[in-house]
Amino acid sequence: MRIIFVCLIFILNVFSVKAESLPNCKWDNRSGTPCVNITKTNNTSKISEAGVFKTVINKQDIINSGANSVIDILKTVSGLDIYQTGPAGQQTSIFTRGSESNHTMVLLNGVAINDQSATNGLFDFGQDFIQTIQQIEIYKGSSGAQFGPSAIAGAINFITAIDYTNQYSISGFDGRNSSSDGNFTSITDNGWHLNIRGAANQSDTGSAKADGNENDDATNFQINLNAEKWINDNTKIKSTVYTRQTRAKYDGSATDETGYVADNKMIALQTGINKIYQNKEDNLIFHYHNYDREYKNSGFLDEYYSSSLTVKGERKIDSNENFSFGYGSEYKYDWGNFENRGSYTASTKGHVKDLALFTNAGYKISENQTLSFYARSDDHNTTGRNETYKLNYTQVLGQFKFGGSHSTGLRNPSLYELYGSDSAGIGGNINLAPEKSRTNELFGEYIFSDKLKFTSTAYRATILDRIGSNSGYTAHENKQIDLNQEGLESELTFNGENQVISIFTNFSKSKKTSGSPQLRRPDITYGSNYLKKFVNSPIGPFNMNLNYKFTGKHTDTSGKVKSTNLLDMSASKNLYGSTWNLNISNLLNERYEKPATYSQDGRQLRIGVVRKY
Repeated sequence: MRIIFVCLIFILNVFSVKAESLPNCKWDNRSGTPCVNITKTNNTSKISEAGVFKTVINKQDIINSGANSVIDILKTVSGLDIYQTGPAGQQTSIFTRGSESNHTMVLLNGVAINDQSATNGLFDFGQDFIQTIQQIEIYKGSSGAQFGPSAIAGAINFITAIDYTNQYSISGFDGRNSSSDGNFTSITDNGWHLNIRGAANQSDTGSAKADGNENDDATNFQINLNAEKWINDNTKIKSTVYTRQTRAKYDGSATDETGYVADNKMIALQTGINKIYQNKEDNLIFHYHNYDREYKNSGFLDEYYSSSLTVKGERKIDSNENFSFGYGSEYKYDWGNFENRGSYTASTKGHVKDLALFTNAGYKISENQTLSFYARSDDHNTTGRNETYKLNYTQVLGQFKFGGSHSTGLRNPSLYELYGSDSAGIGGNINLAPEKSRTNELFGEYIFSDKLKFTSTAYRATILDRIGSNSGYTAHENKQIDLNQEGLESELTFNGENQVISIFTNFSKSKKTSGSPQLRRPDITYGSNYLKKFVNSPIGPFNMNLNYKFTGKHTDTSGKVKSTNLLDMSASKNLYGSTWNLNISNLLNERYEKPATYSQDGRQLRIGVVRKY
């Protein structure tokens, strides 16, 4: 298989054309030029932002990938291990760098969109499709000083900015497996930029449980509304409404498959004002979101509901060419409740609130040396005041850049861990302390030429005071046994005028301090992402994208799980004023379970068309 993949790469290098890409978006985009978004990280300023490392997947990358869901995109990123309990629409968890699935904070335009009705604060990535998302940012490593509690292992930020390209598309491989979406933007006479994006998805490929006897189909609907207006040359206001609903069948067990349906609804509203001056920038945002989830549980109805309100303000200041700093504050109020019925019962109801102050500073010691500092203090109504920070140093020596960072993080207990109860006898504990982490990173980058570079990051993290049930299964407690994670991520990237190829490897270990390994953490993953544009082929100009990822053997609840080799391919070509695309996922038709006992889709071929208007 590896030989076949290498041969494919060689063959694809025969013909090429210079890649065309959208320009970066400018702050003052009153003309409405189609562009690729560039965003700024929370709690950073001009110089300190260089000490925060992120992977940006912009609109152009999403188009090139042929992705249909958020999972299609994230599974190509090194350091992210994805586990989905069946086909599209099923619950999906992400383990970042071997940490826990609830240690990755998820944000919408820089604001956390946690679901407090989830028992452990886990975000379900299986409910979101990609069509109304404009950009995705992945922050690997402790990010508490930037984003707040729950970013122990990192953060994933979804951007829903205005798309100035009016178009619609359809794709699929039959009537039960199809997608359609559309985008429309208008600039009014009084200067309002109004944008609406919508999408619908159907999936009906197989059973959630391995060797199941029925298809667990899913439907998804999304709407994203964006509005922007420049009040003057220095001030603009922006609002976003994002909503989605996913209905999916699921299986209660390998023998009990019928009568289980999940209805997962979410809505988020944001509005804010952004001001820029000669040497500073202000940003104020108001955010509200809620989740409304219902599960038909073989004659019973399980109900989960939560809401969150956030107000955040931040100022960034460029003092001079060598020093920048920033500061701000965030207030967050969460409340929620759920009632789980049937053979297993559980319930909770309550609220939590958090007031945070944060600051950062960046200093250029010399033209080739930079020191950055970030700090945040969170005052939580049950765990009290806790601080997180990050210190980063970067040095440049010719074509070689290297440095290191030390950072801390935390996760406050969920409502269920604080106030919940269930039929197993496990109760909440309002005296819980937050989970905490310490992370050290060493990183290096060598630029061989303007087209070729190599990057590598070594990390080691310790997770303290983990929250779990006590030995008697009567209450939640902070565990005495901690977690240790360590690893090495490396990537070689070639970025030519006509092609982009990256080859990545990730070696990682995640163990308890008692010596036992963590489940669902492979020791090794590697792969390659490849984009190519052709011009002199027998069929004329077209684009092609390949994504390959190997995941090594690992331990799951049922024992050892075999390694997987997954290869996706997409191709697109302009014909008669439209862009036609062909997407083949799991090209090698790998049959696998991830997690164990939950089957994943085999090879799928999708044909689609995109038309601008």
